[in-house]
Amino acid sequence: MKTKEKVFRLLCSKGPLSVNDIVGQLKISRQYVHRLLLEIEDAGLIKKLGSSPHVFYSVIEAKEKSNDSQISHDDEQFLAKYFFLVDALGNPLSGLKAMKYWCERQNLPLDKTIKEFKETREKYLGYFNVDGLINGTSKLVNTKGIGQIGVDNLFYLDFYAIERFGKTRLGALMHYAKQGQNKKLMKVIADEIRQRIINTINSEKIDAVLFVPPSILRKTQIMDMLKSYLKIDLAEVSITKIKTQIVVPQKALSKLFERVENARNTFLIRDNRQFEHVLIIDDAVGSGATINEIALKLKKYNVAKKVTGIAVCGSFKGFDVISEL
Repeated sequence: MKTKEKVFRLLCSKGPLSVNDIVGQLKISRQYVHRLLLEIEDAGLIKKLGSSPHVFYSVIEAKEKSNDSQISHDDEQFLAKYFFLVDALGNPLSGLKAMKYWCERQNLPLDKTIKEFKETREKYLGYFNVDGLINGTSKLVNTKGIGQIGVDNLFYLDFYAIERFGKTRLGALMHYAKQGQNKKLMKVIADEIRQRIINTINSEKIDAVLFVPPSILRKTQIMDMLKSYLKIDLAEVSITKIKTQIVVPQKALSKLFERVENARNTFLIRDNRQFEHVLIIDDAVGSGATINEIALKLKKYNVAKKVTGIAVCGSFKGFDVISEL
């Protein structure tokens, strides 16, 4: 019996098992076990559970398997680019594997659901411009109660969620990165968005950036990590989020006038330099009040002549609250 088959049979009879478990049972090297597990995983026979240093391997049950022969290469590529979720055990799933999990969980036919997802996602892709950005400026301007408009342009890199299928890939990554303070996912986000932000900086002739400071105290702040990972080689405008007796995050405010007032009175620009065009970067835009009020302050104090805002993800509707972020 080949060693690979011994590993697989061991997982069938005693799994889930760690690399150390397999090494102890079969008396073979860790390096060899890692290589065999990778080959078996690539064959679609086992799955990985957990994350380093506590990783286990388990056999994929028959009900988890599916005949992929009818799934076209184009469909697989589309899913790989746009479909992402986290399963009940906290494992990130992308592409076809994620879609299978979605369908199994809801008892849906795979082929039909892939077709419906593509149709839905493609409808929202129609909002993207040639630079891969969604222009949210008109939504902001037409939001009743937002008041004076300070931002010249407002862009999203994707919507936070779409109908029926919920969070987009970037929306899901943002949700789990922020809520779980997961640096690995924050790095994934930065890698996916960096080129589009650099392209925007070049096309809009940006000469300074401003990262919106967080309002909720967390050990790992996503805006700090994005700043570090994006490595934008421009002047950074100094801004402070004023600490109040009780912290009231924007997501806790359900009325637009409250959001405008909160943003207007809790951000302090601490910069005397003057720039032609400042880019404000935020993780998510619901109402747009935060970016807009910061833009008004930048212009009021002559820090910027022109201001563009860009968010990793934004809402589709007019005034909206992305309460999860």
